[in-house]
Amino acid sequence: MRLTERLTGHHGALLVVDVQEKLMARIKYRDLVVANAVRLVRAAEILKLPFLATEQYPEGLGPTVAELAALIPDRHSKTTFHCCAVPQFLEQLYGHHIKHVTLVGIEAHVCVAQTALELLKLGFAVQVPADAVASRTTMDWKFALRRLEAAGVVLTTTEAILFEWTERSDRPEFKAISALVKSFQQPGLPQGEH
Repeated sequence: MRLTERLTGHHGALLVVDVQEKLMARIKYRDLVVANAVRLVRAAEILKLPFLATEQYPEGLGPTVAELAALIPDRHSKTTFHCCAVPQFLEQLYGHHIKHVTLVGIEAHVCVAQTALELLKLGFAVQVPADAVASRTTMDWKFALRRLEAAGVVLTTTEAILFEWTERSDRPEFKAISALVKSFQQPGLPQGEH
């Protein structure tokens, strides 16, 4: 992927990685990550992009948080940290002729990072919205993003992705995407950190 390439909705997919309640209980910006993941899933629905979700060892870590489980009823369980070991995941990417994947979820330095690196190795372009991934510690989150950017992952934000996926203000879906942007109340951040 060229650094100047836009990752529009064409040939793109969204993967929600391990946003499970037991894990999320330890994430400082839980509400922000969940809210942005929900916005991206809703946008993927509107724009007809494939979206998938995984759960890391759900027998021990529990199910996906309710807000996302309601939107993504079929989730793939895994015990490997990266998602590319899940056969159905890769089958869906190849079956839909996906060229780039947007990753959201937790933890940034473990499952998200390892999935991003595997996807890059397989030839996919990858983008990660920094406001829709997290780790238990800020240091792990920061260094995960630094490592991913150095490896070739595009770091961005949820709102930037919404508009890049949409591409144009004169397409029929734009009004619904715009509503996702305008109605968003950013949770979990102290005043002045928006």
